This record gives sequence, structure tokens and C-alpha cells, in this order.
Amino acid sequence: MATMQTKSPPTLAGQFLIAMPSLTEPPFSRGVAFICQHDEDGAVGLLVNQLSEYRFGDVLAQMKLDCKDPELADAPVLIGGPVQQERGFVLHREHGHWESSYRINADWSVTTSRDILVAMASGDGPRLALMALGYSGWGAGQLEQELKDNTWLTAEASERVIFHTPLEERWSAAAGLVGIDPLQLPGYAGHA
Repeated sequence: MATMQTKSPPTLAGQFLIAMPSLTEPPFSRGVAFICQHDEDGAVGLLVNQLSEYRFGDVLAQMKLDCKDPELADAPVLIGGPVQQERGFVLHREHGHWESSYRINADWSVTTSRDILVAMASGDGPRLALMALGYSGWGAGQLEQELKDNTWLTAEASERVIFHTPLEERWSAAAGLVGIDPLQLPGYAGHA
């Protein structure tokens, strides 16, 4: 008798979740989330288009770190999600050897340790990085159900959208990655 193997679901790590117009709950309304981790236990992601009230220089000053680069000091800090908003996450392209760094895939990492901030403040950090406070989390099966309910679109994450597109245009730009103009979508999921 042959044994049946269960196939693990494909991971969405390294993908965007793009909020459908029907998702109106803050901070997810018109949100673009970068999925950092996704497995049978759930998912963790960072919103990449929701502006917080802080600048990178504010965070560094709170940690008693000086930043010599005025452009970096003025960089926005984002709202990564509603969970643990007092905790900072740095999403970056170049992998490094920081204390608490998680390699998402071959292209992306997320780091939560102070040493990456020290490196960034001194000009030795990753060239392409963004900082977010808090994260977004989904329990086991929750994200899969939200996808079935047409709450989110998915697309391969794009460096261009995250680092080279203005915050207010990231939602439309992310949807454009899959050939969709989100403003042309109905504000609700239709059921036949």
C-alpha cells in the first residue's frame, strides 16, 4: 500500500499582499504588506506603505545614536502593523551578520537588533532598507482564508515598489505588478 504524502502549502514569504478595496480596516486599508514568514503556523508581514509619525532620526535619537546623514535621518518610519508597535523591524536587501536577522529568501532579510541601526547610522548598513514599527500577523489558516475571501491580491515583492515608489503610490504600483488597476475593482468581493 502506497503512503500518501501531504504536500506543504506554498509559502508567500517574499510576496506582497495587496489589499482589495473592500478591506477598509486600518491600517490595512489600501495596504501593501511584505510577507516575511509564512508556514502552516501562520504568517508575519510588514506593511510597506503606511506612514508613522516618526522619522528614522527620531528612532536613532531615542536609542542615543547619532546620524551624520541628513537624508537617512529624514527617512520615514512606517507602521508595519498593529502587533508590537513599540518594536522596530528593518526590511533590507543586502544580507549581513547582524545579531537578530532573519533571511526571508535569497533577496530579502528582516532584522530587529540594534546593531543594524548602529551600522545604518554610521553609513555601514544596507543600502536599501526601510524601518517599520510593529508587524502584521495571521494565525494558522487565517491568511489562506482571507485569500479565498478575496481580501488580498498577491504579487512577487518588488524592490522598485518598496524603495523607489512614493508611499502614496505603492498600493497602485503593487497591484500594477499583476496587471490590475485597483481603482477599477469593485469595492466588494462578488459571489455568484
